[in-house]
Amino acid sequence: MATKKTKPTDEEQVAEWMNKLEHPLKAEIDAVRQLIKDSNRQINERIKWNAPSYYCNEDFLTFNHRATKHVHLIFHHPSIVKIKSALLEGDYKDRRMLYLTDMKTINANKKELQRIVNESVQLIG
Repeated sequence: MATKKTKPTDEEQVAEWMNKLEHPLKAEIDAVRQLIKDSNRQINERIKWNAPSYYCNEDFLTFNHRATKHVHLIFHHPSIVKIKSALLEGDYKDRRMLYLTDMKTINANKKELQRIVNESVQLIG
C-alpha cells in the first residue's frame, strides 16, 4: 500500500526554494529574508507567487527574484502608502518597491527596513 505524501511545511517549501535558487545575489536575498523574519515574531514566511512572501494577518511583502542587479522587495498591502521612508519607491496607490544592491547597502539600511516591516505589521493588525 502506498503511503500518503504529506505536503511540505511553509518552512520546508522556502528552504527548498532557496536551495534551488540560482541568483547572483542569493546571499543578499537570504540576508534580507533573515532581517524580515527577525523584525517581528508575528511574521510568517511562505512561497507565494513563486517567491518568499511574508504575512501576519494578511499578505504584505514579497520578493521579486527576477531582478538580478538588486534585491527587489514589493510591499503590496495598501497600508504601505502610510509609511514614509526614503527606501520606499514608487507612487502606486497600493504598493511600494524597495531595492537593495549589495550586502553593504543591506547592512546600512537594516534598522530602517525592520522599522518599515514592523510598521506594516502594526498597520495590518
